Amino acid sequence: MQSVSIVGMGRMGGALAIALGRVGYRLDYLIVRDPANAASYLSELPATVAKLDDVAEIPSSIVIIATGDPEIGAAARSIAERMKTDSVALHTSGSLDSDELMQLASHGCSVGSMHPLVSISDPVTGSNQFHDAHFCIEGDKAAVAAATDIAAALGARPFAIAKEFKPLYHAAAVTSAGHVTALFDVSIEMLTACGLDAERAKELLLPLLASTVNNLRSSKPSSAITGSFARADVEALDRHIEIMKRAVPADVLEIFLLLGERSLELAEAGGADPAKLMMMRARIKMEKSIVK
Repeated sequence: MQSVSIVGMGRMGGALAIALGRVGYRLDYLIVRDPANAASYLSELPATVAKLDDVAEIPSSIVIIATGDPEIGAAARSIAERMKTDSVALHTSGSLDSDELMQLASHGCSVGSMHPLVSISDPVTGSNQFHDAHFCIEGDKAAVAAATDIAAALGARPFAIAKEFKPLYHAAAVTSAGHVTALFDVSIEMLTACGLDAERAKELLLPLLASTVNNLRSSKPSSAITGSFARADVEALDRHIEIMKRAVPADVLEIFLLLGERSLELAEAGGADPAKLMMMRARIKMEKSIVK
């Protein structure tokens, strides 16, 4: 049985602790800043919850550092002398690579990174989200093998990426998740300008968002895009812009115009009328110059 200790018991660390314990990994230490203030669910796990100062040695074959990005390097330095030299150290950052753990590599550990491509807002419910999720993995041979085994045990799907591209990979993830959430908030703001309350606006928009995601499951973006941009509807664009200039803040219109340019590229790839697309691009270009 593989043994695991986790440093940093936030949402990701907590979710991994619950999930790994569930699939048979032995949990040794769960390292927190203050055990007295640790989340109540941790007391139910078969592990020792402790602050690092109280841990003389970490006997685990795998140590996962699940702190925030700025703390990863410091955490690695703090645990270096406490770890076995033949153990594996992984961190869960999306944008940082395994070089962040060089202090541990110098100590004789295998090092890598393992980023679950899921959005976890709560560790308890998040522990169920790893199944079928994709895990971005990189590092040395032993670390990649350990991370791959973890992903397989959780029912996840690992994939490898060159470490120099970790920031770009993570930016893509932020765009498809965090920025989509921000964009959804913009859409709610637009509907509240129509007189709807925010909860009702959310209720109306969620099925539309879900249908778009379903389209993307089976189609490439140029085929999945629908609506007035996909149709190259010049008149609809004019109406959109005119009402937005009166009813919503300028930054909302600017977002709409910037995304509209990319939507027109998709519409072009999907075979929309070139002449109409040219007219829409011209209108967007004109409005962008005014907004700025």
